[in-house]
Amino acid sequence: MKKLTQITMMLLLVIAVMAGCSAGNQSADKKEKGANTPKSEFPVTIKDASGENVKIEKKPKKIVSLIPSNTEVAFALGLDKEIVGVSDFDNYPEAATKKPKIGGMDFNVEKIVGMKPDLVLAHASSAHTSKQGIDQLKNAGIKVVVINEAQNFQDTYKSINMIAKATGTQKQGDKIVKSMKDDLADIKEKAKQVKKEKKVWVEVAPAPEIYTAGKGTFIDDMLTAIHAKNAAGSLKGWSKVSEEQPVKYNPDVIVTTYGYYSKNPKEQILSRKGWKDIPAVKNKNIYDVHSDKVTRPGPRLIEGVEELAKAIYPDVYKK
Repeated sequence: MKKLTQITMMLLLVIAVMAGCSAGNQSADKKEKGANTPKSEFPVTIKDASGENVKIEKKPKKIVSLIPSNTEVAFALGLDKEIVGVSDFDNYPEAATKKPKIGGMDFNVEKIVGMKPDLVLAHASSAHTSKQGIDQLKNAGIKVVVINEAQNFQDTYKSINMIAKATGTQKQGDKIVKSMKDDLADIKEKAKQVKKEKKVWVEVAPAPEIYTAGKGTFIDDMLTAIHAKNAAGSLKGWSKVSEEQPVKYNPDVIVTTYGYYSKNPKEQILSRKGWKDIPAVKNKNIYDVHSDKVTRPGPRLIEGVEELAKAIYPDVYKK
């Protein structure tokens, strides 16, 4: 009898242990399921470049972009299907050129309202001049987020993160920013191999009205990143110069950014009177890069740095 009682007690103990394991497993399963359940990123409140706190209740399904830089970022975030309208100036990616157009600086408010977007991506560069139109969109019940005007890479990362947060694509935004930072770090690391710094004249608009990139531009930051000297570094922003001024700078390399709309920029430079003794002209070290890659805030800025690097220091960056 005593033996039977002991056996019964052991069985009860085993059952209790098994029940505990089962309960523990169920609890673990619940935790695991909870961990795998995606947490909603909405509602989300964003303090935009206008200083306004914009509350977005749910993930936008229809988005209108008012400026090319916002559009490029949105497409990079995988929002092709969500984008229902873009500006007349949007040219990248190719899919953006096929989207319905909503106008330029003076966008068509009625057309945008008719699209019934959940979100409009505006921009600080035109927020003041377009204030009336933006206010009309807001009064129509449309959420408008004004993206900051980027002047450098850090500003660009901020723009990407703001658009990502507003559209529920934060993970992809983080990936893009990390990739850009890593690639830029690699480019800067390689720049340590540069033995002799070159002076570079960057021409962003051709004669008769010549413009260059001074301090406070992406181009100036890019040249610094690859250990090149901006010949126009004493100027600020986008500056208009005379045809004689670049001659005084005596650059080793000349880079143009208007080959996509002006034919044979290299030939234009070579044919200028008084420029024949400039080292860059003597050695025909004249190159063209696409303006959008060195001026438009977005993921392609890294391509712009790489193109500049390969043109200016081919022995270092074409290895």
